[in-house]
Amino acid sequence: MTELPAADPAAGDHALAGELAAHAGRLLLGVRDEIGFADARALKDTGDLRAHEYLMAGLAAACPADAILSEEGRASVAGKSATAVAMDGPPTGNTDVAARLAAGRVWIIDPLDGTREFAEEGRADWAVHVALWERRREGRLAAGAVALPAQGATLRTAAEGAVVVDADGERPLLLKPPAPGRLRIAVSRSRPPEFLTRLAERLGEAGTEVELVPIGSAGAKIAAVLLGTVDAYVHAGGQYEWDSAAPAAVALAAGAHASRIDGAPLAYNRKDPRLPDILVCHPGSASTLLTGIRDVTQAPPG
Repeated sequence: MTELPAADPAAGDHALAGELAAHAGRLLLGVRDEIGFADARALKDTGDLRAHEYLMAGLAAACPADAILSEEGRASVAGKSATAVAMDGPPTGNTDVAARLAAGRVWIIDPLDGTREFAEEGRADWAVHVALWERRREGRLAAGAVALPAQGATLRTAAEGAVVVDADGERPLLLKPPAPGRLRIAVSRSRPPEFLTRLAERLGEAGTEVELVPIGSAGAKIAAVLLGTVDAYVHAGGQYEWDSAAPAAVALAAGAHASRIDGAPLAYNRKDPRLPDILVCHPGSASTLLTGIRDVTQAPPG
C-alpha cells in the first residue's frame, strides 16, 4: 500500500487534505495498472476500498480525534470486499452518527469519485475527495482537496484562496469569467437532468448561448469549472455530502459561487448525508443561472 504522507504540522489541514488526496490518487493509478480493465466490477470495488482504507488510516494517524464520513465506510458497502482484490474483511467503518454529529471536526471523503470512469480505459474524469468540516467555523468547510490522478493535478484550499498542484509545482487557482453571451455547463454523461435542456432553452431566449458538456464525476465537473474548461455545473439528480464537500470547499476558497440550486447555502455534517443538488459557477454568472433555474423548475410543463 502507498505510504502515508509525512506529517507536517506547520502546513495545516489544507496541505494534509491535498497530500492525502494526491497519494490516494497515485494508489488508484496503481490499482488500474495491477488489475487492468477486463473485470470492471473487481477494478471498481478494489479501487473504492483500497483508497478508502488508505485515507482512513492516514486520517486516523494525522487526526485521531476527528470524526470521518466516507462513502465507503457505510455498512451497506461491506459486500464490496467479496469482489475486491486482496481485501480481507469488511471496510473500516465510519464514525458513529451520534459521535459525528457531536464532533468539532469531521472529514468528509469520497475515496473514488467516478467509479464508472475509473473503470474505463483512457478516461481521466474521475477524482479523489478529501474535505474537512469544522464546527468552530459555524459549520462550514474548513479545507478540501480534489485530486485528478489521471490528469496529474490536485486542486486544494490554502491559507488564502486555493491552489493547483501539478508537475509544474504549485500556483494560485484563479477563476476565469465566461465569454460574454455564452455558458458551457457540465452535465452528467449518462443522465443529465431534463430541466437542464429547458434551462438552456430559457437562457437562449434571454440571449445567452448554452452548451451542455458531458463530464464524468462530480469532482471532475467542478474542477472543470475552476480550471475554465466549462463555466458552470448544475446538478439536481441526487447526491450525497461526499460527492460535493471537497470540490465545494475548493470552489468557495477560489471565489466561485457554490450553493443549492435555489441559492441556499450548502450544508454538511447532517444526520442524513443526502445533498441532492448543487450549482457551481463564476460569481458573475450566478444570478443568471439561479434566475433561469427558478423559472424552469417552477414553470408547469409545456
